[in-house]
Amino acid sequence: MAEPMTLPEALAGTPVLDAAGVRRTITRMAHEIAERNEGVSDVVLVGVQRRGVPLAQRLADEIERFEQERPLLGSLDVTMHRDDFAARGLRSEPRESALPDTEGRIVVLVDDVLYTGRTVRAALDALADFGRPRAVRLAVLVDRGHRELPIRADVVGKNIPTATDDSVRVQLAEEDGRDAVLVLSGRSR
Repeated sequence: MAEPMTLPEALAGTPVLDAAGVRRTITRMAHEIAERNEGVSDVVLVGVQRRGVPLAQRLADEIERFEQERPLLGSLDVTMHRDDFAARGLRSEPRESALPDTEGRIVVLVDDVLYTGRTVRAALDALADFGRPRAVRLAVLVDRGHRELPIRADVVGKNIPTATDDSVRVQLAEEDGRDAVLVLSGRSR
């Protein structure tokens, strides 16, 4: 008889992307960002705290590898701009926002998962506090659907159809010790 799973194992879910899949996806996204913007001389990659920040750094590393030019990097905390924290019973300590000058530049917001669109809306509000970019684009590692706001990503690493009660967990080595994208079924959680 198999040993019963411990709670962390039960929450692990089935990987949709393993470490190699995450790496390949980020490489493809980096090429798409550079191509869509005809290079990166006016591009600022802005990672949305928390997992968007290491994703933006990885995208910048990859772009620099093949373009021989590194886009500017920034990080953005959207905690104070969220409209759904209290309704969902969420509490979060604000993290640092650090952006280079975005005036007249193309800002690519980078986040791990696009779901309802509320984080992106909050990011747009927070970004407005730092100036007026020429354009704002969105790059996400995972788009899982179920939008509540009219928001779409310009660059998507992987579309993952999910049920509304499913949970998508992005794990990154910088935050979690490994790279993976997991889907946890709402029925099994």
